[in-house]
Amino acid sequence: QVQLVESGGGLVQVGDSLRVSCVASGLSFSLYSMVWFRQAPGEERDFVATISWGGRTTSYADSVKGRFTISRDNAKNTVYLQMNSLKLEDTAVYYCAAEKTSKYYSASPAPTADYYWGRGTQVTVSS
Repeated sequence: QVQLVESGGGLVQVGDSLRVSCVASGLSFSLYSMVWFRQAPGEERDFVATISWGGRTTSYADSVKGRFTISRDNAKNTVYLQMNSLKLEDTAVYYCAAEKTSKYYSASPAPTADYYWGRGTQVTVSS
């Protein structure tokens, strides 16, 4: 059974940094691309960042490009999202997702596609 468990969310101020993590189990982690999505209250779930199974290729939503960095440690079955220069509009629940097809990468993964999902971690940015 695949499990994805996010952690590291919290309450921060505008301009602060925060790193969220996602630990995966039940799958051969190093064979699967990983994705971060987020969902703000009353909004649809949106793509944030993705990283290929080997970690060599990444892609970001325009709204976070230059501020957020996705990375992974395959030895620890963990994917990270480093968030810098946080803005009020970054407030959301952040979800980790794993592609269900091994060695498949999409630069713009759709939230409606089929993934393994974590339960999310809340990130709140205050002024």
